[in-house]
Amino acid sequence: MPLAESVPQQKRRTPGAVPPDAPGTDPLEEPDPHTAAGAAAVDALLRCWVRETNLAAPATGALRIPLPSSGTTLTVPVRHWSATGWHRFGPPRLVEAPETAPPVDAVTLAALLVRETPTAAGPAATATAEPTAARADLVARVADSVRRTAAFLHDRRAHPADGPDLFLNAEQALLLGHPLHPTPKSREGLTEAEARRYSPEVRGSFPLHWLAVAPSLLATDSAWTERGRPVPAEHLTRRLAGTALPLPDGYTALPLHPWQAREVRHREAVAALLDTGRLRDLGPLGSAWHPTSSVRTVHRTGAPAMLKLSLGLRITNSRRENLRKELHRGVEVHRLLRSGLSKQWQAAHPGFDIVRDPAWLAVDDPDGRPVPGLDVVIRHNPFTPADDVNCVAGLVSPRPPAQPDTQAPPHQTPWPLRSRLAQLVARLAARTGRPVGAVATEWFLRYLEQVVRPVLWLDSEAGVALEAHQQNTLLLLDHDGWPAGGRYRDNQGYYFRRSRRAELDARLPGIGERSDTFVPDEVTDERFAYYLALNNVCGLIGAFGSQCLADEQVLLAAFRRFLTGVASGPDALRTPLPGLLLDSPVLRCKANLLTRLHGLDELVGPVDTQSVYVAITNPVHP
Repeated sequence: MPLAESVPQQKRRTPGAVPPDAPGTDPLEEPDPHTAAGAAAVDALLRCWVRETNLAAPATGALRIPLPSSGTTLTVPVRHWSATGWHRFGPPRLVEAPETAPPVDAVTLAALLVRETPTAAGPAATATAEPTAARADLVARVADSVRRTAAFLHDRRAHPADGPDLFLNAEQALLLGHPLHPTPKSREGLTEAEARRYSPEVRGSFPLHWLAVAPSLLATDSAWTERGRPVPAEHLTRRLAGTALPLPDGYTALPLHPWQAREVRHREAVAALLDTGRLRDLGPLGSAWHPTSSVRTVHRTGAPAMLKLSLGLRITNSRRENLRKELHRGVEVHRLLRSGLSKQWQAAHPGFDIVRDPAWLAVDDPDGRPVPGLDVVIRHNPFTPADDVNCVAGLVSPRPPAQPDTQAPPHQTPWPLRSRLAQLVARLAARTGRPVGAVATEWFLRYLEQVVRPVLWLDSEAGVALEAHQQNTLLLLDHDGWPAGGRYRDNQGYYFRRSRRAELDARLPGIGERSDTFVPDEVTDERFAYYLALNNVCGLIGAFGSQCLADEQVLLAAFRRFLTGVASGPDALRTPLPGLLLDSPVLRCKANLLTRLHGLDELVGPVDTQSVYVAITNPVHP
């Protein structure tokens, strides 16, 4: 797959493209959930291919993709060509296929595309399996993702009503997954019964599995305080258990995801500790917890904390087991903010904060080495059930409404897929009597002020860049549905600029020594531009455009004006990101298809080689 380094991508609408809102034509709204899930997967695969090959908009209403390794060509109708990458496509076909032949489905499309993709390029080469096996693995994961997405759609159409906890509803709304990932809902290792219990998309719930840990094995840290007094992590977990735990004297209660508990007990190190009694299996106990959008972080309404559990499933690009450096990082960031930085930040941007990870528990073996798979993060839960807090990825993801559309034509599903973003904008337009495009533009401008400017302030003031992609970004809405504030979460996603080390060390002596968080500035700039600008903001612009809410070029122009204002004037911020976005014709962008094909785990290895990055045309550049 050729990766264009600097060929500009054309920024224009595709002539002859099918209007994305044409009645009865959207494949995502097919009554059959398997058909709808397959259409979503085709869109995602083709978006990845277009981005990672830096393809320009076709001159006609169809995209042609040569497949020399298969001796054929794909032709794909373009429903919507997005300036920011959220394209919509019709069913692809092989040019040689007879008109009566069915379109190419998602699994076949994946098999065709990966044959055109090199599997030994750049830093990924050392992690790549044998090419045929790597390609087969990716195709199998595409099939798994389609199957699970269909099950989610079927369940949500059958049981559309949300519960009373608004935060939990939003966390469980991401039905289609990352729009630029080839296998967004693949969860290798889950049976059908387990998927129903452990998946947020079907509102799963389960009691936690508990271990008792001998004091000689316990590893922990806590900066959690209540009324100014420190609270040890082991006190927190005992309280969160919500039941009488049969703990031996001196032992600490350690919560596990039930899937992880079943799997980890067969690992040699854990089995040995269980045999000696220094770990004791207490089994499933207590009230039900609910998986959130990350699957492994669990929430219980009214609990003071959420739990970020280790989970050895491969979800998107990584096996989701906590690493010890991440546990240190969460507590370290909490202490950094308490050093006075939080007060400065709140004075400038009172509506934004970080969801803190101020405590953790883990297990060390008798020689003091971490035992993988047993690390637990205790995350502060600042939300009440009435708080309208939305994971941005779930906010923009199409979902069935709470009630059927009884006016839908017979050829359409009575459960059309509409994002909550589209519902909010439509309701605001109806309430104010203003055009949808005008409301969408104002909503976007408020988002920039409430979410993006505070994130840029933190980089400017402290040299801390946040991995603020859409799943890590929480948006607070006011009672009318306008952006009113934001939160960032994720103890993995901090980049401390190496050039600002002395300043950060002055705020918190010894910072970074155990968390491995300092990163060269050039890597920080690359990741900050991808996560905040391309994934978050441009992804939001793409959602507005692909869902017929606003003109993407208008929103890109508004984003450029915002960045210009951030970088100039008496209140200019000293983050380099605005200049990079405004001045660079190309940006480095994470390539999820290539990363997935190479089998890379984004939690393993040096930060600059954990994923495959390619150069794409910068959609923000004038």
